[in-house]
Amino acid sequence: MFDFETSVTGIEFKVRQLADEVARLRRLMSEKESQCYELQEALKNSEKTINNLKEENKLLKLGNKLSEKGESAEIKLKINQMIRAIDKSLEILKKDNGNGIGIG
Repeated sequence: MFDFETSVTGIEFKVRQLADEVARLRRLMSEKESQCYELQEALKNSEKTINNLKEENKLLKLGNKLSEKGESAEIKLKINQMIRAIDKSLEILKKDNGNGIGIG
């Protein structure tokens, strides 16, 4: 009987160790998933900032061209086209808001 009880006790100990390891790994996985989500959000914000800066840069370049050249009609047309494109983008973002993507 002693060998049987010793074997059962050994198995119970190993099962507890495995259960503790599973719990530790689940906590670690949860932390990593949270960290991954935060990094994805930071990446999205960075991409938005980059796109905004690109648009701002285009407008500044157009403004510089305007001050350098007298072709104001052509530059005004380009600025109006860019404003329309931005407005369309904002409309799309507002419509997509129901999907968790948009703004406002």
